[in-house]
Amino acid sequence: MPHHGNEEEHESEPVSFRDNRKIDPETGEVRGQQNDADAPAAEESAAGGQAPGGDASDGDALAQAEAILNEAGAEGSDPTVDVVAELRNDLLRLQAEYVNYRRRVERDRDVARDQAVIGVLNSLMPVLDDIDAARQHGDLAEGPFAAIAGKFENALRTYELSRIDEVGVAFDPNIHEALIQQPSADVQADSVSQILRAGYRKGERVLRAAQVIVAVPE
Repeated sequence: MPHHGNEEEHESEPVSFRDNRKIDPETGEVRGQQNDADAPAAEESAAGGQAPGGDASDGDALAQAEAILNEAGAEGSDPTVDVVAELRNDLLRLQAEYVNYRRRVERDRDVARDQAVIGVLNSLMPVLDDIDAARQHGDLAEGPFAAIAGKFENALRTYELSRIDEVGVAFDPNIHEALIQQPSADVQADSVSQILRAGYRKGERVLRAAQVIVAVPE
């Protein structure tokens, strides 16, 4: 009968089923542990042997950096050496600028100190003129005032102050101011015959020229 023929065909087809039991009835082991352990290995194998946590971009960046270094080395230049050389040049330049700055500051300080000393010495010249006038009149021959005047002049010498008061020397317009000229048969060239007011200098710098009478040949 056709109906029975169909039943025979259905019965002849193989039947397959999946055993979802957690415990193997033969060994008594839990099947889930082995399956879970095999899953990461399978995934890793499917991913081509790369661990799930790996980052392919890290390898690419390192490869690129290595390629750049190799290319720079092939061209004969070392980036590290270039950076060190540049920093060294910057350091030398800064050191030279600092040395020049320090020298300039010291020079300006010396100039300012000299100007201050010169200002004080110029303000004291009238006092020195009064001392000279008193000495010429015999008021400083002896006594306490003479001692004070001597100490005062010695103190000014510590600042390189010196007098221009020599007679019989050649006339020098740089340090002498001629107020009077007198012909003389005793001289062969213009010379200082008398000091009317002493001059002063600090070191090589003339602070005030000496006022003199100049003897000129007849």
